Amino acid sequence: MVKTDDFSSVFNLRKRIASQHLVMRYRLNEANLTRLGLIVSKKTAKLAVQRNYMRRVLRELFRLNQQHLPAIDLVIQVQKAFDAPNFVQIKQEFESLLLKLSTKIGSRKES
Repeated sequence: MVKTDDFSSVFNLRKRIASQHLVMRYRLNEANLTRLGLIVSKKTAKLAVQRNYMRRVLRELFRLNQQHLPAIDLVIQVQKAFDAPNFVQIKQEFESLLLKLSTKIGSRKES
């Protein structure tokens, strides 16, 4: 996702799941694809190198798990900075958030 309106529509819905490092906000969409938006602020990490590393890691984790997700708009915000030694922890957090997300979306589709 690139446009401000896309981000705003996800934020206005106020559906979120959080962990120690990450916050996922989501919204079901009508398009037949899953879209990703990333937020890594300067407040979280001062150096652009650190922010870009976090974006690359999250984009790759999303790419690896994308086929398991329904058609949603997903905005991931980094709450606490992480680096290479924390990769395993971030991967576990990301996967646990996706598991929570799939159970929440699954329960909504049934009702």
